[in-house]
Amino acid sequence: MEKISIPEIYGMNVFNDAVMRERLPKKIYKEFKDTIQNGDELKPEVAEVIANAMKDWAIERGATHYTHWFQPMTGITAEKHDAFISPTKDGKAIMEFSGKELIKGEPDASSFPSGGLRGTFEARGYSVWDCTSPAFLKEDASGVTLCIPTAFCSYTGEALDKKTPLLRSMQAINTQALRILRLFGDTETKKVTTSVGPEQEYFLIDKDLYDQRKDLIFTGRTLFGAVPPKGQQLDDHYFGTIKEKIACFMHDLDIECWKLGISAKTEHNEVAPSQHELAPIYDDTNVATDHNQLIMEYMKKLAPRHGLVCLLHEKPFAGVNGSGKHNNWSIATDGGQNLLDPGKEPHKNKLFLTFLLAVIKAVDEYAPLLRLSASNPGNEHRLGAQEAPPAIVSVFLGEQLEDILKQIEAGNLTNSKKGENMSIGVNTLPRIKKDATDRNRTSPFAFTGNKFEFRMVPSSASIAGPNFVLNTIVADALKDFADELEGADDFDSALAALMQKTVKEHKKVIFNGNGYSDEWIAEAEKRGLPNLKSMVDAIPYYTMPKTVKMFSEHGVLTKAEVESRAEIKYEDYINKLTIEAKTMLDMIAKQIKPAVIAYAKSLADAIASLNAVGADASVETELLNSITKENNALNDGFKEIKSSLDNAETIDDLKDKANAFKNNVFVAMNKARKAADDLEMLVDEEYWPFPTYGDILFNV
Repeated sequence: MEKISIPEIYGMNVFNDAVMRERLPKKIYKEFKDTIQNGDELKPEVAEVIANAMKDWAIERGATHYTHWFQPMTGITAEKHDAFISPTKDGKAIMEFSGKELIKGEPDASSFPSGGLRGTFEARGYSVWDCTSPAFLKEDASGVTLCIPTAFCSYTGEALDKKTPLLRSMQAINTQALRILRLFGDTETKKVTTSVGPEQEYFLIDKDLYDQRKDLIFTGRTLFGAVPPKGQQLDDHYFGTIKEKIACFMHDLDIECWKLGISAKTEHNEVAPSQHELAPIYDDTNVATDHNQLIMEYMKKLAPRHGLVCLLHEKPFAGVNGSGKHNNWSIATDGGQNLLDPGKEPHKNKLFLTFLLAVIKAVDEYAPLLRLSASNPGNEHRLGAQEAPPAIVSVFLGEQLEDILKQIEAGNLTNSKKGENMSIGVNTLPRIKKDATDRNRTSPFAFTGNKFEFRMVPSSASIAGPNFVLNTIVADALKDFADELEGADDFDSALAALMQKTVKEHKKVIFNGNGYSDEWIAEAEKRGLPNLKSMVDAIPYYTMPKTVKMFSEHGVLTKAEVESRAEIKYEDYINKLTIEAKTMLDMIAKQIKPAVIAYAKSLADAIASLNAVGADASVETELLNSITKENNALNDGFKEIKSSLDNAETIDDLKDKANAFKNNVFVAMNKARKAADDLEMLVDEEYWPFPTYGDILFNV
């Protein structure tokens, strides 16, 4: 393995602050930094100088093309490459890149999901430079490309991407957080930003085995597969020794991340066989979003170089843990103060408690919206499956903060529980400081010391969606607080009354117990907390008047943009289930049925031969009868899938159509799967047409 110097390669492919300081005139550099800090409009003359410096830097590194790198509503990234080349009159060429080209691109907007915002005959769209996220270079076999992070909007100005609402939400929370800080006497802070550190879970499997499974190729998950004798029962994979082949992949991934300024920090084996995790250090939310998209892209790109395939689906294998993306969210000032840091005496830290209560209020009031923000068809298989948070959104605070909230409610805030020194019982081991509270791994939204961990987020999804929702609902809660406190005659007494009222009204969302238990589901119902078991049930909350009003008031989404995103959610669910159902039909008809029939024929021949010589054929006959029974059940499931799919595809209304897929097509798919998985346990493995779970999960 090559020897590397991390400080030397870190950020080498990024047009970062150090590169700008070196290459830009001091005046231009200062104006650009002021633009980012103050949120002012970028001057064309400043963009022109930056574009020229960026072009020279990229060409020196081997770049021949540039692209506006954006994030449409597909959830993945998009790019259109343009060469720096510009022909001259004498038949030669020069390399050019203008400020106008840096700021604006014009990709075709007609073929991306738009939820009705754009017709297919209306093509114009614009990509606009997000100057708060640094440009970077992508290196691959085709060469080097300069990538410019951008927002993507329609000709009429509506957001067609994941990035634009995120940037708007960051503006919104900055505005409202500054109002709160001013009330507390802070006149120095100029900007408040949210930050995120997303933990990315994923599977790595053998590429040769992957290539033999149509379901993995077409859908990203196995549509069939009996649970093997050994899964994750022994807990021997979690944090276990990393196999050399996997370690080599992780090493290459780390290098590519570090080159791009992505602070890949922690990597380990996860709970399920063949499952792993990568966690970066937190960054500003829009930059962290860009980085997470790159992490997923490079995971998929690098895996085949090691004979592997990376699966980012939330539930690629039934019966073992699926993958999520724990979204560690916090909020801080430009002076470096983490507004979610309780300090040594949280009960005295009124600023922290104000922001804490704003988050609790936001989560309680907009729980269905948070649930929806963490929804995609793959996550339907994961949430609540004894491995991930339930679909019920609740907040874990821990013993210390829960005790403080009880004191606030009682109007007698006097103390904070302290962590104690802890002895492990071995004299040679040092005493360690015990935290004031334990962790809760079953909570969907848990406070973890100085941040909140939103644990419902799907592994394959962009984190832009969950974070623009989180930013906006917290901004809305802060606005309510500021509106009430700014008009108060006595700030301290008004704050105390506000905190007490907030605890009383929203304590129902706080739960420190086992989120996996049936008792919690019953308790949540008593509390009136929504339990939206399917994303299809959550989508209508997007377009509720309350939601539309909130997004509009904070300038994050217009009514039309909200409605378009609801439509895209329905379409995504319908399209992905259609692909899965059709893949199931294809595999049953062309692979499973022929294999079962061939094996049944061999059994029938064996029975006939045994009967001919007067031998006992009862075992073979019993097996053949079992196979025939399950094959008939499979055939019934095949017909039910086809019939329910045909019926669902005739429905025009998207909501009704999505419900038909949820209630009929999906149910039929599960019936067919059960029969196929039962057959897998009966049919000779030499006849079974594709690799089993045992083959895949334990062959890396």
